[in-house]
Amino acid sequence: MLPPLISVKELQAILNDKDLIILDASQQAVEEIIPGARLFDIKNKFSDINSNYPNSFPSTKQFEIESQQLGINNKSKLVVYDNKGIYSSPRVWYMFRAIGHKNITVLDGGLPAWKSENLRTNQHSKSKYKKGNFTANKSYNNTIGYQEICKNIVSKDFQLVDARSTGRFNGTTPEPRKGIKSGHIPNSINIPYLTLLKNNHFKTKGELKEIFKSLTNINKPIVFSCGSGITACILLLGYYIAYNLEANLYDGSWTEWAIKQQLFNE
Repeated sequence: MLPPLISVKELQAILNDKDLIILDASQQAVEEIIPGARLFDIKNKFSDINSNYPNSFPSTKQFEIESQQLGINNKSKLVVYDNKGIYSSPRVWYMFRAIGHKNITVLDGGLPAWKSENLRTNQHSKSKYKKGNFTANKSYNNTIGYQEICKNIVSKDFQLVDARSTGRFNGTTPEPRKGIKSGHIPNSINIPYLTLLKNNHFKTKGELKEIFKSLTNINKPIVFSCGSGITACILLLGYYIAYNLEANLYDGSWTEWAIKQQLFNE
């Protein structure tokens, strides 16, 4: 089983593994890729495009079909990276684990780290792959919905942690999405995702534990949120690296909360 995070050198050591598949989770159009990488299209192929909220988790069937189209098998060893270093790749790590495939790891530092070692890249080109036999064999057992967030404001059964910037959390900086006010869900706490990173890499396990000390009760279940479910997964992965514990994601995150609260108050 792959660890949650690997280095460029560790990836180089397993490049000849016949079960290895490298996934590029970059959200912007990419011109260069790690040789052999396959484009994991979060925005379109691996999102519910009919949802009112961006990046919503797709149906089990859609996830299965799109994974098979990428040539992914049940025994595949997945390495995912993105072109920012650490940004959207943890979202893919979370998604596969949510759907029951845990043999997946994130490349620490992503494409920038690969290039910093003067390693070869290829030009991105559309490719077709032999259909895989991947099966999505679990429901989303680590995803939290809007109603559960509402109930938790009173019950406080779990801790809600927001990965957005302090300004957006406090309502002093505008949201990037038009028509959505900034602010935060009642009783949530703020750990901006950038505090977990240094030079496009995750900080050490000890440093991550120090950051998560701000959680008021480590024994309570943890739910992470952000703007639309992407950067919250950086916290989710960081938490797993620090404690080897699973956490949950509020998939709709602040976008869903703010929109529904606005409709409720009109």
